[in-house]
Amino acid sequence: MEISKEHISDQLKQLQANICDALEKADGKGKFSIENWTREEGGGGISRVIQNGAVIEKGGVMYSAVHGDAPDFLFKESEHAVVTEKTARPKFYATGVSIVIHPASPMVPIIHMNVRYFEMNNGVKWLGGGIDLTPHYINKEDAKFFHSELKKVCDKHHPTYYSQFKKWADDYFFITHRKETRGIGGIFFDRLNSNTEMSFEKNLNFWKDVGSSFAGIYTELIKRNKDKSFNEHNKQWQLLRRGRYAEFNLIYDKGTKFGLESNGRVESILMSLPKFASWEYDHKPQAGSEEERTLSLLKKEINWV
Repeated sequence: MEISKEHISDQLKQLQANICDALEKADGKGKFSIENWTREEGGGGISRVIQNGAVIEKGGVMYSAVHGDAPDFLFKESEHAVVTEKTARPKFYATGVSIVIHPASPMVPIIHMNVRYFEMNNGVKWLGGGIDLTPHYINKEDAKFFHSELKKVCDKHHPTYYSQFKKWADDYFFITHRKETRGIGGIFFDRLNSNTEMSFEKNLNFWKDVGSSFAGIYTELIKRNKDKSFNEHNKQWQLLRRGRYAEFNLIYDKGTKFGLESNGRVESILMSLPKFASWEYDHKPQAGSEEERTLSLLKKEINWV
């Protein structure tokens, strides 16, 4: 039995609600505001935003389901390679949940997750998503926990998915002009449909488990780190690392590009940016400092598990 796009969208709405409930409980103070929005060309979404909580300074859990004529950039980028002539332009449907959480404490890491489904009426359809973690200060035990949990999800469905999708995350979440990774990576996958071993339905179950893993992973990281002490020096470092995060999202992130080029809601798309960030000219951390140690670990191909 074929699973409909409406069924997938309904599951994503429920995922959004479940994650918001878990984050409110973990924060203990902040509450998500809820805003429904519509897109002129077709579809809309639900934006849930939390600000000025006990743990979360700014965060969003965004649901969208948009449709209409396939946008121009799908015809220009070879990676999409779905049609060759604008006269044959198909209709598209895209739905997903996207999350970015910026904590108040520099001891609590930034986290991002996205799970999305895309289809066109010419038969093209695929799943995409991933989770990555951006600590301001890298804690190796937390990194091991984070990657171990993602590996469990991957190993449940396919023996090569963790190594394959971890490498994809290392390559994707790389700030090329800085020659450093955005954080400690995670997993990333795109255009996942079916292959010789996995049907679309089996990959859909994997995709669902990735989304469901978010709340437990991040609430544990909050619990481990929210009560750690920090000083103004740590806060200034946090602002600099947030600046790097903003650079990646504005220059490289494909979700941001898709949202803007398909006339998505700007406030929801740019929700991923922190409330405060900083850029300091030619900043170099002190030799032997925790900041220098963190920079030394912002590179590809670190085996955390």
